[in-house]
Amino acid sequence: MSTTQVRSPSSSVFAGICEWDNEFLALFPHRFDYIYANHPEPGCTPAWQTERRHPLSDRLIQQGGYLYGVRFGSYTRYCLLDIDVGSPYHPQSDPLAIGRVVATLEAIGLVKYVACSSSYSGGVHLYFPFDLAQSSWELAGVIAALLENAGFALQPGHLELFPNPKPYSSQHQPSLFNAHRLPLQMGSYLLNEDFQPIWSSQQQFVQQWQWAQAHNTIDSQTIKRLLKQIRRQSYQISGKADKFINDLNAEIELGWTGFGQTNRLLGRITMRAYIFNHILTGSNPLSGQALVTEIVNVARSLPGYQDWCRHQHEIEQRALEWARCIENSHYYPYGQEHGKHKAPKVTKTTTTAIKELPSWNQQQAAGARERIHHAIADLLEKNSLPISTTARFRLLTQYGIGGGSLYRHRDLWHPNYLTEHTAESTTSEVSRTHKTIEDFMPKPIDKEIEEKTINESQEESTGRHKQPDRSISPVQDVASSSSTNQALKQSPHQDAEHPEGSAVSPSLFPITGGNVACALAFDLLSLIAIDRIGGNVRRWLKSSDGDS
Repeated sequence: MSTTQVRSPSSSVFAGICEWDNEFLALFPHRFDYIYANHPEPGCTPAWQTERRHPLSDRLIQQGGYLYGVRFGSYTRYCLLDIDVGSPYHPQSDPLAIGRVVATLEAIGLVKYVACSSSYSGGVHLYFPFDLAQSSWELAGVIAALLENAGFALQPGHLELFPNPKPYSSQHQPSLFNAHRLPLQMGSYLLNEDFQPIWSSQQQFVQQWQWAQAHNTIDSQTIKRLLKQIRRQSYQISGKADKFINDLNAEIELGWTGFGQTNRLLGRITMRAYIFNHILTGSNPLSGQALVTEIVNVARSLPGYQDWCRHQHEIEQRALEWARCIENSHYYPYGQEHGKHKAPKVTKTTTTAIKELPSWNQQQAAGARERIHHAIADLLEKNSLPISTTARFRLLTQYGIGGGSLYRHRDLWHPNYLTEHTAESTTSEVSRTHKTIEDFMPKPIDKEIEEKTINESQEESTGRHKQPDRSISPVQDVASSSSTNQALKQSPHQDAEHPEGSAVSPSLFPITGGNVACALAFDLLSLIAIDRIGGNVRRWLKSSDGDS
């Protein structure tokens, strides 16, 4: 019995059908995670979407039902620059900008390009093809560094690079390069030397591609060397040290380009190895023979050493001299004490003092309490501290104190929390006023005048109505007389500036023995008493008005 062997299908079996005779489509081999969009209305932007379920096939592109775009794989044989119509580098804005871009990329061997319009928007796509496939990530890094160092800003809407420099994915999955739309779709045409559209076909595009490809000579060694030389990396060190490392790299990695450079190159190599090698490699700082060996190894690995260095026969001796020189100089390994200029020491006293410094929150709280102290002192000095909590709160906010601060530090101003100790503390904080209890006392008066005034008030009150049978305080005695009550109502000081519930000037009360307590209410220590007796005073005033 014969059996037929069935081959298990590979992933290539399910790939799209290739049109082997189409050289144009073969220029863009990476078809996974492609983008597509419906043909937009005139003046509208395509709504691009990503298709991850299957690769883009040649026949879908030829069908033309959608606009298509492709991404880059790990390796590529071309790169692309996208210049939007509103960019300062567009030929309409700067006719010489593209020439400057090409001159910058000449350092890696890219000198020719294929220019075409991206769409009806008027943007320009510059394709730089080459023969040997290069790492997409390294190519993106070196081109981006070259352009940025030349002053070009890589950003959407101005100048975009494909493949783009991309970071590593934080999800432990390879991130995708940005996608670009395929050329010669709706609105895309080849451009001449003046960047004007010309009649275009896929065959003409391929011819220009092959012509530019033959002139662009690029290799991986050049990319790696330039990437290490021009790309400024970020190290976990201070800003000045980071710049120092990158400056040394820029001088060292180019190597020898002519005679007479050995002495300076060995000096820069020695500085980087001695000062920063432990930062770059994670090892211990180099010294002695280990430092000499590192200098020799780096020098021999640089470009141009075999061609231009005339000290190859004595390179070890020269490295030894440079090692001894830097070890006896003012330079020292980064982060350590060495040489004449030592790293600053932090003594135990300094450390303890730093730990004992108040925190930011503590400093803010202290500042708020100080502002409240000064505000209370100012109001007391002006005899304008309100009795009611709400009025006092509103008035304190006018001193630039927030409501939250007043609530947290209400022990300094709220009548329910204000104590004799707090008042004394406030007095000590604002000793600049130099006021005492005597400053708030009424002037001494003749005893006979005082008794006469009291008798007259009692006689007038007895003639009008019967005195209520109550046990009253001296302050209530003042409020109970109708003459005093009438004087309070008719006093010119009782106006819009002193509404009910606000502080009242001592001049509103007759200067008698009965109102000595009211005069004391404006002393710092009277804040406690005035809040407690305030309610009784107002009730007695109301009762007196009704009786009269």
